[in-house]
Amino acid sequence: MTTEKMNLIEKLYQTHDLSDDGFLCLLGGMTEAETQLLYEKARLAATKIYQKQIYLRGLIEFTNICKNNCFYCGIRRGNTNVHRYRLGEEEIVACAKKGYALGFRTIVLQGGEDPYYTDEQICSIVRKIKQECPDAAVTLSIGEKEHDSYQAYFDAGADRYLLRHETADEKHYGMLHPAELSGAHRKRCLRDLKEIGYQVGCGIMVGAPYQTREHILEDIRFMQELQPHMIGIGPFIPHKDTPFAKEPAGTLSDTLALLGILRLAFPNVLLPATTALGTIHPQGRELGVLAGANVIMPNLSPTSVRKDYMLYDGKICTGEEAAECHHCIERRMERIGYQVVVERGDYRE
Repeated sequence: MTTEKMNLIEKLYQTHDLSDDGFLCLLGGMTEAETQLLYEKARLAATKIYQKQIYLRGLIEFTNICKNNCFYCGIRRGNTNVHRYRLGEEEIVACAKKGYALGFRTIVLQGGEDPYYTDEQICSIVRKIKQECPDAAVTLSIGEKEHDSYQAYFDAGADRYLLRHETADEKHYGMLHPAELSGAHRKRCLRDLKEIGYQVGCGIMVGAPYQTREHILEDIRFMQELQPHMIGIGPFIPHKDTPFAKEPAGTLSDTLALLGILRLAFPNVLLPATTALGTIHPQGRELGVLAGANVIMPNLSPTSVRKDYMLYDGKICTGEEAAECHHCIERRMERIGYQVVVERGDYRE
């Protein structure tokens, strides 16, 4: 039986857009048959552009020190229970070289907003990685900076920048962040990055506290305006040492459904099956790929610090999360009919 939601899924597959009511209808939950149709169409949309290829990004979490106090984040400034660390320049470059030798062609430098690292240091790290790994892309995920800083990193060789906008609704943004942070400034950062020439990634937590379907619709409309190259979404998972410790986690089904919807709305986008997805379900990343994702981000950080970069409780830090288990990820993807490729995995028009 064809339902209204099946018709909406088909329309989204064909046109990449729906009315507000159409998106809200899909975001309101689906039957098993509707969900399976969504995943099937999302896989088709991804395969048309990227074939059945999965791109790996080697993640180096180089500092867990952050000047911000976001209410959801385990490494927030106010959490005194965190064992803090910083990696030195040579350590970071060594991690990148190790990842490159394993076959990674994108290195992601991610950290808290740590004032210790000057623009000159970030530029030096980027240049050294590009020197050692000449055909690799360098992605930065180091938060809100001024335009001149973003320009300097780009001029040093950075290719991409990840900055989750968290929520496009200013009031909702204020419910997740302290008063000194604003959604308007974060959006401005994303627009600056796009204007400079980065491949840009934004994104949200699914099931974040106080989030409504209307908020997610607003996120989709913002993404349509921004036209990002990457969209990172994962379930909200509470951390015991934050104001949101007692809030319920986002669900697997809601996250997978949004992955499918985003793949149909943005067929060319690079869409990760996130670590958070792998944390809430043992096959979370496989399920993410089967819902339209085409990127996985294993950890290249030294094993001694992985347990300290704990943005949320229960984060997977061993086993297949380790970069050394590159072959394990390859096998897991092969089992569901996909192939890990040794490529930068750039956005395709």
